[in-house]
Amino acid sequence: MWRIRRAQGKRWITIQAEKPDREPMKLSVIIITKNEAGNIQACLDSVAFANEWIIVDSGSTDGTVAIARAAGATVIETPDWPGFGPQKNRALDAATGDWVLSLDADERIPPDLRDEILAAIAAANYASYTLPRLSSFCGHFIRHAGWYPDYIVRLFKKDAGRFSADLVHESVIVDQPSGRLRTPIIHYSYIDDDAYLRKLGQYSTLGAQQAYAAGKRSSLGKAILHAFSAFLRSFVFKRGFLDGSAGLMVAISTAESTYHKYFKLMLLTQANQRGVHDRQSP
Repeated sequence: MWRIRRAQGKRWITIQAEKPDREPMKLSVIIITKNEAGNIQACLDSVAFANEWIIVDSGSTDGTVAIARAAGATVIETPDWPGFGPQKNRALDAATGDWVLSLDADERIPPDLRDEILAAIAAANYASYTLPRLSSFCGHFIRHAGWYPDYIVRLFKKDAGRFSADLVHESVIVDQPSGRLRTPIIHYSYIDDDAYLRKLGQYSTLGAQQAYAAGKRSSLGKAILHAFSAFLRSFVFKRGFLDGSAGLMVAISTAESTYHKYFKLMLLTQANQRGVHDRQSP
């Protein structure tokens, strides 16, 4: 029971109120960035309900850091790039909240999802929650092709999860069942062709390096076969055709990114074979 004294005219009155059973849980939002000046303000605005915002930046030159700090975020600048998983673990280590919400700078939390997140934290029925994600491709929201609902663990108790060490396509590792929220994160993944080409180059390179480190090898034939299979899977088996021309664009881009990943893996494979041959030559 709380006792609060409040002035009323010239008299003081005592108000009694029930003390809550527990203190509200603190929520930290973590984001990794590089040159996200066009996204970071809107992203932070969508999570204004959080208690803190931790941003780990890897060398932005476009004002991202200044915008984030002006918005009230704690920004940690790192000189190196260890990959998506390790970089997100840096942000996780810096968070001080009981709960963590992991976002990318091109994602937004709509009001209905905000309410679901706050309710989930208050109830704490699970230690982690998967959230659906609705992604756009050059202005078109994609609801098929394997892009939606795209459930991923993004909300979790800090002591219950850790990011995988993957260079790309990292995930939150939890060792107990997760709850599920309904309202999707809004993901502006490819706003134009330039953004698409930048991500294609970055992700295919990291994917090839990760595959090579895992012992995988490739050839031109494998690159073509994997690309063709990726197109069929996206457009036919995962019904990308239901998204019309946008679904076709997604299927083609999926095939293209898959081809580039395995083509770069082929180059790594050939470079390794040449190195072995050179070391074995007299």
